[in-house]
Amino acid sequence: MRRFIVMALLGTCVSGQALAWGQTGHRVTGAIAEHYLSSEAKSAIEKLIGNESLAQASTYPDEQRSNPSTFWRKTASPWHYVTVPKGEEYGHQHAPKQGDAMTALKQFSETLRDPKASKEDKQLALRFVVHIVGDLHQPLHAGNGTDRGGNDVKLEFFWEDSNLHRVWDSGMIDKQQLSYTEWTNWLTKAISKEEFNAWQETNPNVWIKESTELRDQIYPKKPSGDDEIKINWQYAYDHTPQVKLRLSQAGVRLAAYLNDLFAAPK
Repeated sequence: MRRFIVMALLGTCVSGQALAWGQTGHRVTGAIAEHYLSSEAKSAIEKLIGNESLAQASTYPDEQRSNPSTFWRKTASPWHYVTVPKGEEYGHQHAPKQGDAMTALKQFSETLRDPKASKEDKQLALRFVVHIVGDLHQPLHAGNGTDRGGNDVKLEFFWEDSNLHRVWDSGMIDKQQLSYTEWTNWLTKAISKEEFNAWQETNPNVWIKESTELRDQIYPKKPSGDDEIKINWQYAYDHTPQVKLRLSQAGVRLAAYLNDLFAAPK
């Protein structure tokens, strides 16, 4: 924890992003990942967090965002997203002084590999890694830097006031009226062997590039004049398959990432 608290002195920047995937989506990615963990990863995770599941661990960083400490309110706030302007690839130059999801993922991964790191630090690191992998698969957590990851795109979703970010965090997921375990069971059964093999990508730059490419396709067209953007059945029909894809990929890749982190030395 100490190295991250020190970062709080470097500057403050409260994130304008919402919570990626919402609690249901994050739990789905964690629960899917548990189906694909290696024996080494399962053992290491159990030593760190005991009977706590990855679904439980996945929401911890969001649950702590109301914690009044400087660490949670200031330092860790930008670690849920990256900024990638349209037409560009990810670069650290767009990250605030505290870092972003990419730099935090690297730091927490190093903590998990560090034999001298305390159990407390490793517990925090594991929970953040689980969370960040999910975040980077939500296309609006690779924001273009102009609208706070779609938060400024106000619209009406199924006749209720919302914004584009919230629609992707939870709107389309919650519209299905499924529990996270139902989502997990359905999505896991649908993952083919070919898809599983194709999704063994542990490079976060690849996840971010996929998210930015998808991000640029999901903005609804603005109506003429001052009319409010209204989306409902057609938008959900068009984009729910992409939500399912990103949740499934995040789960498979989270397992692959953790398997690499906890692999026995060769």
